Order: sequence, then C-alpha cells, then structure tokens
Amino acid sequence: MLTALLLLTSCGVARAQPTVIEPFALHDSRGALHSLEDWSASPAVVVVFLGTECPLAKLYAERLVDLQRRYRERGVVFVGVNSNDQDTLREIGRYVTQHGIDFPVLKDPDQRAADLFGAVRTPAAYLLDSKRRVRYRGRIDDQYGVGSSRPEPTVHYLADAIDQLLAGEPIATPETAAIGCVIGRASRHAPTGDITFAKHVSRVLNQHCVRCHRAGQIAPFELSTYDDAVAWSATMLETVNEGRMPPWHANPAHGEFVNDTHMPAADKQTLTRWVENGMPEGDPADLPEPPEYPSEWRIGEPDLVLAMPESFDVPAKGVVDYQYFEAHEPFEKDVWVKASEIRPGNPSVVHHAFVYYLPPGQDDPHDEDPLINAIAGFAPGMPATLWPEGHARLIPAGSRLFFQMHYTPTGSPQTDQTEVGLVLADPSERLKEIRFGIAVNTDLRIPPHAADHVVHAGYGFTQDTLVHALIPHMHFRGKAFRFTAHYPDGKKEVLLDVPRYDFNWQNAYELVEPKLMPEGAELICRGVFDNSADNPANPDPSKEVRWGDQSWDEMMLGSFVTSQPDWIGPGEYPKVTPAGDGRFTVEFRYKPTHQKANTVAVAGSFNGWSADKNPLAGPDDEGYYRGSLELDRGVYEYKLVVDGDRWIYDPENPDRVGPFTNSGLRVAPATERSVSR
Repeated sequence: MLTALLLLTSCGVARAQPTVIEPFALHDSRGALHSLEDWSASPAVVVVFLGTECPLAKLYAERLVDLQRRYRERGVVFVGVNSNDQDTLREIGRYVTQHGIDFPVLKDPDQRAADLFGAVRTPAAYLLDSKRRVRYRGRIDDQYGVGSSRPEPTVHYLADAIDQLLAGEPIATPETAAIGCVIGRASRHAPTGDITFAKHVSRVLNQHCVRCHRAGQIAPFELSTYDDAVAWSATMLETVNEGRMPPWHANPAHGEFVNDTHMPAADKQTLTRWVENGMPEGDPADLPEPPEYPSEWRIGEPDLVLAMPESFDVPAKGVVDYQYFEAHEPFEKDVWVKASEIRPGNPSVVHHAFVYYLPPGQDDPHDEDPLINAIAGFAPGMPATLWPEGHARLIPAGSRLFFQMHYTPTGSPQTDQTEVGLVLADPSERLKEIRFGIAVNTDLRIPPHAADHVVHAGYGFTQDTLVHALIPHMHFRGKAFRFTAHYPDGKKEVLLDVPRYDFNWQNAYELVEPKLMPEGAELICRGVFDNSADNPANPDPSKEVRWGDQSWDEMMLGSFVTSQPDWIGPGEYPKVTPAGDGRFTVEFRYKPTHQKANTVAVAGSFNGWSADKNPLAGPDDEGYYRGSLELDRGVYEYKLVVDGDRWIYDPENPDRVGPFTNSGLRVAPATERSVSR
C-alpha cells in the first residue's frame, strides 16, 4: 500500500483530474517556443505525453504521425510533450528525427504540464476541444500493451474520440487507462536515510538488472548509473513489485533452479525504501566494481561457428512471426556438442532464439522441433549452454541445423544476423547423451470466451531417467503451466509451477539437482488457457482454438531435458545386417528392469503400427525379449508394446524422433548409419 501511495503522489495523480487545461508554453527540442494559445482557432488539440526510451512511446510514434496527417486538413493539431526528467533536448530531437515526427514535441522540464493534465505515463493521449476541455484521456488504441501486442488494433480509442468530437457527438468512451512507462520526475524532497545507491541499490541492480539494462541490449533503458536509476525509479519499482521484472515466472514454493532470476523480497524492500527516502546517492567510494560482460565466447573458442545465412530486417512496429533460417548443410557424421552459445547480431531486437537440428528424413521444420531437437538457446540474461561433465548433445548424421528467431520491434527499423558457436566432443569419447522428452496433447479444443480452460498431457518413463530442466510451451492464450511427477509408489511432487505463463518469455527452468524419474513414473503437465476478451494478447476470443504451429493457434507441450543415470548402460542400437537383394535383417531386444512384462512386440512405420504383428520371444536366460525383421533400406520409426497396451520407446536405442518420442531406425549399410552408442 505504501509503495502504491508513493507512486501516485510522486507521479502527480493524487490531485483530481482536470476538466479545462490552463494555458502553458514550452520549448521544443530546437528551442522554439510553443503555447497552447497558438492553436486557439483549432477545433481540437491532441496532446500526447512521450518518452524517448519508453518502448510503447517508440512503437506508437509512427501511429501518431499517421493520425496527425489524417486529421490535419480538418484543423486538428497534434502536440507531443516530454516530461521525463532524464530526457535531454538532444535525445528528444533524435527521437523526433528517428520516427519522422512532423508535429512539435515539447520539453516539460519541471513537469508542470504533466501536472496540469494529471499525466502519469507515456504514451498517454489527451483530446481537447475548442474550449480546451479534456474530452478524452487514455490509450491511443489497443494494439500494444505491456508485454503484449496485436497484428493490428481492434479498438481505435483516440481516432474514434476525434471523429465523434468533430461530428458534434458525445464521446462514447471518454476515458481509458493509459499504459506504459511511468513519467520520470525530479525528486521533490531532500534525500534522507542510510540506504544509498552507491552502497546498496547499485549492487541490487548489478545482480538482477544491468545484464539486460545496459547499452546495446534488449532492455529499453539503462540502469548502470545513479542518474539512470533515479530517472527510471518509478517504472523500475512498479515492474519489480508487480513481478514483471526480472522475467522469472516459477512459483518459489516448488523446486530450486540454477538460472533462477527472481528478485528476493529483501532486495525489493531495499529499492522501495531507497525511493521512499528520496533516492540518496551516497559516497561514490562505496560503489562496487562494475560488472564485466564477456565480449568473447563464454564457452571458450568454439570448434564450429555458424551464422544465419542472411541478415533479417526487423520492422519498426507490428508483430513479427517466428523466423526460421537454415544454417548448415547436412552433417556427414554424428556430431556431439558439449557446449553451445547463441550470440545475437543485434541484441536490442532479439527476444529469444533457438538453434536446433532437423533429423534426416524430415524436410520441413515444425513448431515443436526447437523444443525437442534443441542444440542451443538464447534469452536476455540466459547463460551459455554447458552440459555436465561426461555429457553431450547428439546431432545425428544427416541432420540440418536451423535458427528459430523471435524478434521484438522497437519503433525503428533494425537488422540482425545472429550466430551460434559449438564446442564439439572428441568422437572417441564415451559420453552420456543429453536428450529431450516431451509431454504433448494435440487434441486440445479451447472453447470461445473460456477464461480458465484446463488441458493435460503426460509422459511415462520406461526406464530410470534423470530430468535436468523443464520447459513449458503454450501460445498467446497460455495462462498457467505445471509439471507434476507421479511416482510408482503413489506419491506426487510438483517439479515446476508457472502460475503466470508469459508467451513472450520462453524460459527453460534448469534444476539445481537433476530429478530421478524411476521406471514407471509419469510426468503430468497441466496447462490453463485464457481465451477470453480479458486476455490482452488474445487474437480472437470468439473462436474455438485448436492445435497449430502458428502463434494464433495453440499448443500444450511440456518438454524436458534428460539423461541416463550412471547405473543405466549406454544401450545397443538395433543390429542391422545385409540379408541380400537390397534387404536387411534388424535384430531387436528388450529387457524389463523394474516392471514385469508378459508379452513384448515391436510396432512401427514398417508394419502399420500393429501391436501384435511382430511379437518378440522371451524372456531368455538373460531376461531379454528378442526378435528380428527383414526390412527394405530406409528410415523408420517404432515403439515397443508391452502387454498389448503399454507403448514405450526402445530404452537401448538413443535415437528419438518426433513429438511422440518414437525410436528412430536407419536401415542402411553400416557406413551410412549412426554408430552404436
């Protein structure tokens, strides 16, 4: 409550909203003086409060230019006002030039104009009639929000209000809640207290914020210096206390994660008390050494560096669908990756990225591929990928490498060409393979206007498995996600709970200690979807939503990173030997380790996925079920069927294919096959 009161009073909105705006005069970035009285003959004046670094003020700049040109012949005047204490005249001039603004943008150095309007945020629009009464205040339209955007606006609040005013009609919606950055105001009382920027706040910001909030990175403003922190104190405090920043969405009641970026309550309290006390600077001698960020590869010198084959032009505004770029010709041999790192060419627009492989035999990428065939991932502040000692990620021979890029427009055109570095293992090393599993439900149907639609997906473990990381995935209607382990003894454990899922942040949650999932355990995923109009990111609440690759469709998919524990052997790839006449004999075997099996069969793309056509004999003296098939040369998928109804991947075959984690099988001469692992 104290924080909320502080924000209200410091932003000048504790006073009643005005009806008539008193005359004021301000200078623009070139020094010319402009007065509200200059436009006394105009039937309407639109005053919009702007900030040079506010993401929404950047995105809406072009929209305001379009509106100004649309209504200029009808006598409507547009005026921008910059009340941010931190924005200089030079920065305002650069903002005007960069966005092609041809109406005056005025500097409000002491926030008096902001006080007259009761302005709190940028961008906030005010429509004045000929008597300079406020007839509309609030958002420009509904295209952009905090952490959400639409391809096009569905409601044109400001334009509708202008049309109605010029037509002499009542304003249908005279007020909406403006969203965006809090106006940076100069402190109006002397700093007090013993919490200072130099001794306390700088350390909190260095630990939690500066990695992204520094020059050239994706965060919209810097927080490296005292002046930065003062200028953005209100916005910083609001986003931290609302849990929007730092971007970490896991419920702290469940699990411990290596990459946990949440800000502890004590650090939030430090920021709050510092702002409440007037933001004292303290003794510069108390400042810590500034954090160092590697300019070179964090994984060491890579053995292989691959870049997007061409640069990509990121538009100034709008929603950019995921972009895919093929980065490599098919690998001639198996490649084992011990470490990987993605380096954005333009960090200011790369929201996140995946590099993944497309296995041999698959022509086109699918949306789930980056989550189950991932080699490297990037998100702001995310560390490079270094697998545990003795572990590596396999890129099978014949695979192609792809980039999946998620770009965020910043209000001006940008260009990016991202690259990835790979550290490769010696082919003679005996390594445990890092794999990806997936729990998926492709049969989802989300009703129109449903605010809390629940969908489940599950995955059963057919051998003891270590889980290293958990990755929830839904699209714009995703609301919450939970991974729960169901153990064979009947116990349950929540491994990850994401109560406020955010499609904009594709986090992978890396466990401090790998979780053992014994044979017979299940991983159950629970997703909640919001298809209502209250979801600002919802493309269309009136439609039933089904599974699909596009972001306006939906997915219910929980992927996870696994490896075999030390007591599980490396396994044996099905033995393939020539049988003559271009055919091959493939030998299968399966040994139950925990759960009993009465019957075992092999079913796959070679027998129409029949559960009974190809039974295996056994068990033999070693406990194995064994059998063989003659197959033509080709690439196949299969599963083992235990007791007629339990479908499992082959635990000895390291190759996993597709969203259903089928076992992969390449039937070809030995010189063309993956080696036994």
